[in-house]
Amino acid sequence: MFQFPKIALIFMLMWVPLTASALDFRSVAVPKAILYDAPSTSSKKVLLLSQSYPVEVVVNLGEWLKVRDAQGSMNWVEAKQLSTKRSVMVTKNLTEMRVRPDVAADLVATLEKDVVLELMEAKANNGWLKVKHRDGITGYVLVSSTWGFD
Repeated sequence: MFQFPKIALIFMLMWVPLTASALDFRSVAVPKAILYDAPSTSSKKVLLLSQSYPVEVVVNLGEWLKVRDAQGSMNWVEAKQLSTKRSVMVTKNLTEMRVRPDVAADLVATLEKDVVLELMEAKANNGWLKVKHRDGITGYVLVSSTWGFD
């Protein structure tokens, strides 16, 4: 049976990208995060994302993360520009925020597509997420009406 020498195995592992093992969502921590086409500040700037915008980490190289945004684009961002604080983005126009996780509960607000909401609880409640709008309004929205939740 053939075995790789230890040094060869270590060298090979150095070149294998470290990928996120499960869905790893984060949010932009700075007022504007710059996304690049490669993991370097000297590479082409592709996009700016606003604070709290949710992203999914696809590859983790330590100081650089390859992320997917709500539109499916994949680009690189410096890890220091993201937070583990969670947020979700509304994907359906006229999404209803309810006072309780129930379609019969009182309506708190009607949200437009692309509104970003802070995630208040890490787990869904029977298909509902407890969220907070930047104006301070809290309530529940259906998971199926959002992007950024595992």
